[in-house]
Amino acid sequence: MTGALIILLALIVVGLILYINEYLEHKRDKAADPTVADATITKPTDTDISGGNDEECCGMHITCERDSLLTALADKIEYYEDEELDRFAGYDANAYSPEEIEEFREVLLTLRPEEIAGWARSIQLRGITLPTDVRDELLLIVSEARAAKNKNQES
Repeated sequence: MTGALIILLALIVVGLILYINEYLEHKRDKAADPTVADATITKPTDTDISGGNDEECCGMHITCERDSLLTALADKIEYYEDEELDRFAGYDANAYSPEEIEEFREVLLTLRPEEIAGWARSIQLRGITLPTDVRDELLLIVSEARAAKNKNQES
């Protein structure tokens, strides 16, 4: 009986430690980047990600884009004349050569603005990790488009 109580007490202590650790980690992430915390609180729906009519997530917000890059809520793979990128499935983000990075950059820069979110989801669904530089450029493009849209709405 004493052994069972010790095991139960140990489980409670470990559970409490894990809970406190998770709480502190979530609090630290929220303080470091509030947009990530907001994205974890409100998950976009399929229509939000595809740029649907929802006012809250039109596909131009960095939170929606970052969230859609991290989660594959859509299950349909759509190609943007980039089938050659399938050979990079399973690559690490830092394992690309400069020539391979340029291939990704070329595809990204030839996309129309309304295709960028769909392309990013397609890349993820195909098991391709974007090179770090290209991923940063993707987020920058989305951020600039969002700023331009906000500026136009204020005018």
